[in-house]
Amino acid sequence: MENSKIIALVGKGGVGKTTLSSAFVRVLSEKYSEARILAIDADPAVGLSTALGIQVKETLDDIRRQIIETAENGSGQEAIELLGEARFRIFDTLIEDDRFAFLAIGRPEGAGCYCTVNAYLKEVIEMVSRDFDYVVIDGEAGIEQINRRVMEKVSHLILVSDASRKGTKVIETIRSVADELVMYEKCGAIINRIEDLSLAPYIKVEGTEILSIIPADNAHAINDIMGKSIFELCDDAPVLKGAREALEKMGI
Repeated sequence: MENSKIIALVGKGGVGKTTLSSAFVRVLSEKYSEARILAIDADPAVGLSTALGIQVKETLDDIRRQIIETAENGSGQEAIELLGEARFRIFDTLIEDDRFAFLAIGRPEGAGCYCTVNAYLKEVIEMVSRDFDYVVIDGEAGIEQINRRVMEKVSHLILVSDASRKGTKVIETIRSVADELVMYEKCGAIINRIEDLSLAPYIKVEGTEILSIIPADNAHAINDIMGKSIFELCDDAPVLKGAREALEKMGI
């Protein structure tokens, strides 16, 4: 779809990007039940699948590595044929749920330089995204994935941090790099897992609007420990409220 909304969540590790990504998927699926929604797990740990209650059998990196191994073994023609088939195999890796589709990228970089293969796969990811109304990307921790640009363009960049200055400094840096490398339309921040809401007025993210501030929630922690998906969380959970608030402020 030409007007697909591509929402990428980025930030330092341990701030709840995966939880928020899954919350966005749930909120969008409930708000727009007829929309086509794609969840992309761009984190090598493939944690988004657990949060969404999905079991991953194959990632895009599995396909990439097969092509590389074939090329390294000297089967040039076979590698070319695999590249030609990759477009169709990627559709096979899509997991279809009643409410959304799911795609795991796996590890977008490996030993050595295979820029052509990775660039090809990025193009295919963009092609797949065009078939959806909303795409939610759970990004890898840190700044490197912004440099790699798993998506050449996102419409909405969500910077996720905890209340620490270290966390907000990381997303300020990510924003600075993204301003040069990512062609986003809107950007905003979410402060997650804040233990004391009285601290909220002191939290600032330079140059970026704070879309929502989400308190720590034991109910969600229990849900996570028990291995339950975001769809089993109560409707008034803070993370779901925060996700709804952030999406509304971003005009989604």
